[in-house]
This record gives sequence, C-alpha cells and structure tokens, in this order.
Amino acid sequence: MSQSKSLLSAVLLAGLAFATPTFAQEYVARIGHLESTQQSRHIHLEKVAALVSERTGGEVEFQIFPQGQLGNQRQMNEGVQLGTLEATVAPAAFLGGFNPLVSILDIPYLIPEDAEAAAALRDGPFGQALLDSFADKGMVAIDLWPNGKKEFTSNKPLDSIEDFTGQKFRVMDSAILIEQFNALGASAIALPFGELYTSLQTGVVDGEENPLDTIKAMKFYEVQKNLVVSDHGAMEDVILFNPMFWDSLPENYQAIIKDAFAEIIPELTAHKAAAVAAALETIKEAGTNVRVADEAERAKLREVMFGPASEAYLGNTGDAGQKLLEIYTEAYGAL
Repeated sequence: MSQSKSLLSAVLLAGLAFATPTFAQEYVARIGHLESTQQSRHIHLEKVAALVSERTGGEVEFQIFPQGQLGNQRQMNEGVQLGTLEATVAPAAFLGGFNPLVSILDIPYLIPEDAEAAAALRDGPFGQALLDSFADKGMVAIDLWPNGKKEFTSNKPLDSIEDFTGQKFRVMDSAILIEQFNALGASAIALPFGELYTSLQTGVVDGEENPLDTIKAMKFYEVQKNLVVSDHGAMEDVILFNPMFWDSLPENYQAIIKDAFAEIIPELTAHKAAAVAAALETIKEAGTNVRVADEAERAKLREVMFGPASEAYLGNTGDAGQKLLEIYTEAYGAL
C-alpha cells in the first residue's frame, strides 16, 4: 500500500472513530448540599446515586456536590426553583423562608423517638402533605431524610426542667424556637452560627441546642459545662428537585429515584446514630457533665414546649398551617 493510501485510510478510520456514538447519560442531575464528604448525608447520597444509575441502566446520573460547592443553601434553593440546579438536599431549618409550612418541623418533639413510628409519620398523610406544600414554591419535594436530633447544653446546671429558668440560649432566628425556650422560662437570643463558640465562651449566652455531632465538630463542648441528651428537636432534610427536570423523567425513573431515597433511610439512620454515639463519647471524655433525660422528663418537656411552639407556628402560617397541624395531630394519634 502506498504512503498516500495509508494516510487516507488512517484519516478515514479516525473519522469513523469520532463518528461512532459514545454512551452518555440521558438525564444528569447535579445535587448540591452543605455537609462534608465524611458526613451521613453525603455518604448516602452517593449510595442513592449508585442505586439510581444501576436501576436505570446508567440513563440517570446523579452528580453530588458537597460542602456548599454550588453555593450556600439559599442559593441552592433558588437554583432549584430557577432550574439552574436540578436538586438539593436541604435541612428543613433552611427552608422556612421559602416555605413557612415546613417550619412545623421546628416544633419540639414533633417526630416520635421510636424509629418505626417516625417512619410511619414521614411516610403517611402528614409527610405527604408536608412534601406537597412545596408544589407551589417551584420545587418538587420527594422525601424527608432524618438527620439526627438536637440536645441542650449550658454553662449553668441542667439537672431538671426548672433549671432552664432565667438562662439565655442561642437559637436560629425562629419564632417557634424562641417560644420553645420562653415556655421553659428561659430567654432565646438569635445569633449567627459563626458567633456561637465565642458567645458561649464569653457568656453572651449560657447555652445552645444542636445535634451531638455538631457539638463535637464545632467544639462547643470546650466552652460548655453541662449537656442533657433530650432529643427534643428533629433535624430533617428535604429532598428537592427542579420541577422541569423532574417532569422530564419517565414515570418509572421517578419511581426508581423515590424508592432509592426511601430504601437507604435505615442505613442512613444507623450511620448517623454511630456518629452521634462517637460524638457523645468524645464529649464525655472532655469532662462535660452529661445527663440523659428519661422518658418521663421528655414527656414533661413536650408537654411544656409543644403548645407554645405550635402557636408560634400558626401565627406565621395561618389557615394552611392549621390544616397541616391537624393532619399531623390525627396521624400522630394513630401511631
């Protein structure tokens, strides 16, 4: 074969190689969130992504972006609404400005402690009504993910409910959380999270509330003498998709995605529980006075806080909030 013919053959083969279609995912969703790659949310998002890819034959790809790589939570929420981001997994506490109804999750002891009862509440009429409340907010909410419970810490004693009286606690800027502490005879001060360590250290506030793994990660235990494991506040994530992207998916792919997020919850919960247990050991070893509230004390805390916090919720949500709270009350009573 002449050199010119060899060259022509090589060019033709190269052209065929470029012309051959390569496999590409038909649906690609970027999913942004705030946690690190070592935390429960990210680890289990990666597992959901693998399940979805496998069950759709690779036609749906989830690309997970942790640690606020795609913006803060407000920016990611807005991205999902505008369609510049396909999905986010957002703490409910960061969604009240977009959907005031979701702030019902701030009410103390709303979610049962029993895992099966909590799952039944999320999967039943209450959970569905809460997810449906995002429909007119430019978001499709497909599930709730449990992400731990909040505990109380303080530099003053927390040996009983009466000890809360007169203490100052930092809260997020939430009328519900402010009323939660008012009901205990304490006062609540809304402070930015970034200022909390110094505020505890200098006595601007006596205490705070956060999940144990957050208390550990932020080293709040270094500037807090007492901790009571109360499990009073549920930390729930909401899985949100852009409506245009979601509606573009075939129904069977939508079902696969929903099933994958739901299926992974027990594993997610177990991973979170292990992280919380490890955090508690670290806090104890540091010399913090740790007390676990028993069932009777938790029931008393619920009795004292639930009503005032609910009233604060209704003050911000009106008839729609009343309807959702009624659905919750009926569902909770049926557990």
